[in-house]
This record gives sequence, C-alpha cells and structure tokens, in this order.
Amino acid sequence: MRRRNHGPQEDSHIDLTPMLDVVFILLIFFIVSTSFVKESGLDVSKPQAKSAEKKESASILVAISKTNEVWVGQRNIDVRSVRANIERLRAESPGGGVVIQADKGSQTHVLVEVMDQVKLAGVDDISIAAKKTE
Repeated sequence: MRRRNHGPQEDSHIDLTPMLDVVFILLIFFIVSTSFVKESGLDVSKPQAKSAEKKESASILVAISKTNEVWVGQRNIDVRSVRANIERLRAESPGGGVVIQADKGSQTHVLVEVMDQVKLAGVDDISIAAKKTE
C-alpha cells in the first residue's frame, strides 16, 4: 500500500526583508555622509588674487552684490541684521567659518561693516572669496 502525501505543500520563497533593511541603512548612510554645496543666492564677480586658496570648512556664506546688497542663505538682508543671522546659523551648525563673497564692484565700507557684524557674532574664522589667477 502506498501512502500519498496530500498535506499542505511548502512554498519555497526568499525573504527580502533583510536585504531591504541593508539597502535602507546604506541609503541613510549615503544621505548623511554627503556634503551639499551651499550657494549664496547671488552671482558675484569675485576679485582676482594670486594667493587665493581653496577653503574646505566654510559653513556660512555671505554675499555682497555690486549694488551693496547683503545676502545670507538665499535671502537679501540689511547689514544691521547680519549679526543675528550669523548667530542663528552658528547655533544650527556650529564649527566652520564664514566666507564673504564680495563683488569687485561693491564698496569697501559695506565689506568692513559685514566683517564687523560677523566678528560681533563670535566668529573668528572669516575669509574673503577671490578667484585664483595664474
């Protein structure tokens, strides 16, 4: 007499949950470790300098247009509010410095006022952007 097994058959399938977990963790890792390019919100014609060096650790960009408008974080602000904006941005991301991108047509007194406000905000690492000439 033969026995026939008519019981429930096992479905053979691959569990994708561990693979999806690994992919999700890798995605989070790459998002967190990516450095984003920050824009000042303004196209600035930088002055040229032979001693210009690339700065890697700038966390805050301040731009001064040729019409002496001051831009911080894609917003046009008044010179008197530079200090408050820098203090707020430093609280959000401490460390790094401030790079001031002054147009070569802007007035020097605006640059000095912006540098003074940045200094009063407690930032000692201030750089001025320039194009490197050959």
